[in-house]
Amino acid sequence: MNGPRSWTVELPAGMKLLNANQRAHWRIRSERTRALREQAYARAMLLEIPALRRAHIVGEYRPPDRRRRDVANLYPSFKACIDGLVDARVLPDDDDTHLVGPDMRLGEHVVSGQLVLHITELPEVAR
Repeated sequence: MNGPRSWTVELPAGMKLLNANQRAHWRIRSERTRALREQAYARAMLLEIPALRRAHIVGEYRPPDRRRRDVANLYPSFKACIDGLVDARVLPDDDDTHLVGPDMRLGEHVVSGQLVLHITELPEVAR
């Protein structure tokens, strides 16, 4: 028997991220949000991820060094990427009926740092 379908969306290493602890100017936040959203959209389209009714997403952060991290602070970056997946029509919406997650995890170190989304299709829930 086949398991659930899954895809891995790797954003380009070295992208500027959003951190919940930052107090950046609104224009900087807006530029970073747009860049993350557009990259997630473009990568999803490139991978030809089909339209899913429900999915579980694990957001993996591959840091540029081995310092201690609180990966939950990167939630705004993952949220922007998920919005890009909705733009690409991978999910109809990012509400609780269509999305479980993002569950954030710390991955292995990558020289410039990188965000990765692991998408797993879930069965529809009967209402």
